[in-house]
Amino acid sequence: MNNYLHADFLLDTETARRLYHDVAADLPIIDYHNHLPPEEVANNRAWDNLGDLWLSHDHYKWRVMRWAGVPESHITGNATDKEKFQAFAQILPKAIGNPMHHWSHLELWRYFGDEGKLINGDSAEEIWQTTQAMLSQPEFRAQGLLRKMKVELIGTTDDPLDSLEHHQAFAASPHKDGLTMVPTFRPDRALAIEGAGFSAYIEKLESLTGQSINTFEQLVSALQDRLEYFIANGCRAADHGIGQLEQADELSASQLDAILEKGRQGKALAPNEAESFRMAVLVELGRAYSRADLVMQLHIGPLRNNSTQIFRSAGSDSGADSIQDKPIAEPLNKLLDRMDSTNELPRTILYALDPSKNPIIVTTAGNFQSGGIAGKVQAGTAWWFNDQLDGMENQMNHLAQMGLLSTFTGMLTDSRSFLSFPRHEYFRRLLCRIVGRWVSEGLAPNDHKLLDEIIADIGYHNARRWFTG
Repeated sequence: MNNYLHADFLLDTETARRLYHDVAADLPIIDYHNHLPPEEVANNRAWDNLGDLWLSHDHYKWRVMRWAGVPESHITGNATDKEKFQAFAQILPKAIGNPMHHWSHLELWRYFGDEGKLINGDSAEEIWQTTQAMLSQPEFRAQGLLRKMKVELIGTTDDPLDSLEHHQAFAASPHKDGLTMVPTFRPDRALAIEGAGFSAYIEKLESLTGQSINTFEQLVSALQDRLEYFIANGCRAADHGIGQLEQADELSASQLDAILEKGRQGKALAPNEAESFRMAVLVELGRAYSRADLVMQLHIGPLRNNSTQIFRSAGSDSGADSIQDKPIAEPLNKLLDRMDSTNELPRTILYALDPSKNPIIVTTAGNFQSGGIAGKVQAGTAWWFNDQLDGMENQMNHLAQMGLLSTFTGMLTDSRSFLSFPRHEYFRRLLCRIVGRWVSEGLAPNDHKLLDEIIADIGYHNARRWFTG
């Protein structure tokens, strides 16, 4: 008998089993940060085969395949979808210990059934044929896959220049059936003043808003114009990807104007100039988020596009990113304090890709709890390389011991894959195991009402309150 990923997977105490099966298992999902393509949701995309659905956008799987020696032709190259799926199935048994092994089987079983079927080179053809017949059915189109996992809300990741036409089309659809899709304001390119494409991006922003952008104030005004457009189309949150945080000076308007001019002319900027400019824009946007009662998310610490070869062949977000290990404590606290000191710090979620920064993230969040809002500044869920068992457990233990776990907004997928939502189950099982062990070890009372409320809040209700209003 195969005992792999059984019904009580991770649930090693009586309390954990009760909490998961009676409380957590059937909770809906608020997935407030992901990278699903809005067009595919709005158009209710169908897929021709499992290879396209499962592998075309999932750089987690690509990374494991490369590590196992699969040639790029069978990852992002010109091999057929079936050949790519066969290559993935062939190497997956070798990924024991990697969360991809758990995720992939949960994805197969939860969406397509056949629970207990192991994915390997021998089973690949049968899985391909079985899923092929299912994918032609309406419930396996994009919206059906989301509803199958009880997803209530997805927060996509959208550039300020985006027309949001697909969000508008979906919002106007009479067939949403309880599913909500909202845009998230992601203005990274407007802050990357040292980047090669900065000037061209600002020109597009000028054209879209009908505003000249020759000063720092005009740039902020144009971004706020787009933010208002996003809010009118349902936006609940903003998101910023920050590779590293450096010390930043508070500059005058004229100094910021001069830096903007240099950036638009493509002139070299001193590192402190770029960072001071970026932080100034972020502070002004944060104040705008506060006025609009939006959530500000800061994703800190990826080191991107490290393989020139992979970047040239497959582009960015292709599995060649890793963890940045530079200090963040002092600049992060100063950034938040610039907004907090004028009572303009929005509800904020902080994520660190470097797991050694978890205590810094938690204790920094604790510095800015105010305004009568429970958990106003969040130590966000274990992110990217850390959304595995050790990473999630460490993040939640740090939050519980240095902060307040009960206010945690919980899990998100951060994924481009429509099959990634069983990761919420993975998270909820682990959460119940952690709390169950506390009870069994005498570290928490076996108070059913209290524990049920905490599990339900972390699994669903806290995120629902934050992102559905």
